[in-house]
Amino acid sequence: MGPKTLMYPMPAVLVGSSVGGKPNYMVAAWCSIACMVPPMVSVALNKARHTLKGIYENKAFSVNIPSTGQVVEADYCGITAGASVDKSKVFESFYGKLRTAPMARECPVSLECKLFNTMDCGSHVLVVGEIVETYVEREALAGNLPDIKKVDPLIYSDGRYYRVGEYVADAFSAGKAYKKRR
Repeated sequence: MGPKTLMYPMPAVLVGSSVGGKPNYMVAAWCSIACMVPPMVSVALNKARHTLKGIYENKAFSVNIPSTGQVVEADYCGITAGASVDKSKVFESFYGKLRTAPMARECPVSLECKLFNTMDCGSHVLVVGEIVETYVEREALAGNLPDIKKVDPLIYSDGRYYRVGEYVADAFSAGKAYKKRR
């Protein structure tokens, strides 16, 4: 197949930034946790994206996890250019500690980030942000932690959206069965 950007699963996230004082959101599938201490997230953004302008402008951004019920709004934010269309009303925006990173109130999980670093990777810029606060809707919690079934995150793969599948095994435990077989 040659070099391909195949990685499974890819969460479809909404990256938020304030551009010229207005909230703007774009959908991105190339997003991942980058560090545990301090907590960081990375997202690869095409250099032409309007949202990137706001990240450079404010040194802050958000990563919002839309649920599958928000597929229409999220996809709209991906197929519509913020440079030519005002997307500030697609979601109700709220602001946290940084006061410059808009977050989508309708998303069950939002990460408020201050810009840590960027790296030019060719067609995309890798944006790394330090997570300064995490916001989770009460309805998405099971006890004190987010419940993946309640969050119901939107997953992207090969031009289609999916939802999370079924539970398979406990991490840091399933591998013990292999040790016993040896």
